[in-house]
Amino acid sequence: MLKIDKLTAHYDAAQALFGVSLEIAAGETVALVGANGAGKSTLLKCLMGLVKPTGGSILLDGKPVAGKSPVQMVRLGLALSPEGREVFGSLSVEENLQLGAVSLRLAKGEEAIRREEVFARFPKLKERRTQLAGTLSGGEQQMLAIGRALARDIKVLLLDEPYEGLAPVIVDEIEKTLNIIKQQGITTILVEQNAVRALKLADRAVILETGGVVFDGTAREVLENEQLRHDYLAI
Repeated sequence: MLKIDKLTAHYDAAQALFGVSLEIAAGETVALVGANGAGKSTLLKCLMGLVKPTGGSILLDGKPVAGKSPVQMVRLGLALSPEGREVFGSLSVEENLQLGAVSLRLAKGEEAIRREEVFARFPKLKERRTQLAGTLSGGEQQMLAIGRALARDIKVLLLDEPYEGLAPVIVDEIEKTLNIIKQQGITTILVEQNAVRALKLADRAVILETGGVVFDGTAREVLENEQLRHDYLAI
């Protein structure tokens, strides 16, 4: 479904990605792990069109998409739940979900169906549908950020630090939803500092170090390889 070949990216003069190559099959859940500054979030931003690559290629279903705008990537089926949640605090839960689908220009009926599907996944959001997003707890805001991404007809879900700053009981709740998403066959790329939890959820693991891929294999291989965990993940 997704093929990345020799991808490079810069922030002005500073290079963040150095020839990243990997392929992701439809329905896979891939944990993208590594130390801070390894290039994980930059890679997600390149996929989403938020950062324009300076070299290499990205193919989605065999078609080149590198350099397309975020709106174009949403219409092609990618969705990002960003680091820090970035909900619209002055808007209600329901309005945040409506914004998640606005670029698709759906009919009102279809939009309502998508919204109810999100509420079915996150009943707490349904209870708070008229509440301002800025008044939600951190866990509820994370649910909303993921729900906003799922309010679209997606092929690939990009999750950037979904467990960040959350209590273990809330992480458990979000993880249950991610497992359901996995069972539904939605291709997912997960960036998460809690590497053990990410690897237990994922089928595959890709370890980045200083902007390059140093390991690409099964998540089980990483969990069972003490030296690999020590060298790259400090766990």
